[in-house]
Amino acid sequence: MFCQEADTGIFPIQTWRDFEQQFQVHFFPVNAEADAINALEGISYHQGGWTVDDYLDNFQALVSDAGYTGSRMLVVKFQQGLRVGIQNQIATIPYGWPADTNPNAWYRAAQRIDQACIANEAFQSVSCSTPSAPTKTVSTQPLPLSMVRLPPAPPLSVTPKPPLPALSMEVPMDIDTTRKARSLPPRGCYQCGDANHLVRDCPHHMDVHQLTLEQWEELFEDLLALKDVVPIEESCPLEEEEDFA
Repeated sequence: MFCQEADTGIFPIQTWRDFEQQFQVHFFPVNAEADAINALEGISYHQGGWTVDDYLDNFQALVSDAGYTGSRMLVVKFQQGLRVGIQNQIATIPYGWPADTNPNAWYRAAQRIDQACIANEAFQSVSCSTPSAPTKTVSTQPLPLSMVRLPPAPPLSVTPKPPLPALSMEVPMDIDTTRKARSLPPRGCYQCGDANHLVRDCPHHMDVHQLTLEQWEELFEDLLALKDVVPIEESCPLEEEEDFA
């Protein structure tokens, strides 16, 4: 009807009477009982890809139109139309196996098995679609030397050492004596003031009680310097003798 309306642009049902006629033609065939019996005697009513609930609704409508009322016949027709897998599972139930004269027990058993199969298929589809975490493989082979990059070595800081002082071949005693002899200014006698002799060689009597503090310090420095002086003439022969030895 809708296709006809799409082709001609006019809906075929214009009045309520037209609707009743079309309804009788499509939903109440003239020989519904004969059509139902022919369907149950063939294979067109089998389950195929339907669920058990859809197959059961169609099967009950057919047996109602065909007028089948025998319990054993209903069980045989229902069992023939089920899928082979469900038939085998019902036949191998260890206990509570439905009787051949109880169609309702067969209906309930088929529905339970079909629901279990649907749940199992859904679980398997979810587990197969879940991607597994990739596993990382660690290679135990050593890397070639061309691929190994070592960090650069830090620069070495070399601190130069100070040069060693040059060694002198002079005698330390002679150096000290020369330095002290040059550092002492020429002095005279502190007793009489004569520049030609020192206070120790003064012919006049020296009274130490009359010396000032500065004269005492100068006297001590002269005496200490005189004590440290070593004659060069006496030290040279000793070095020559050591060299010959």
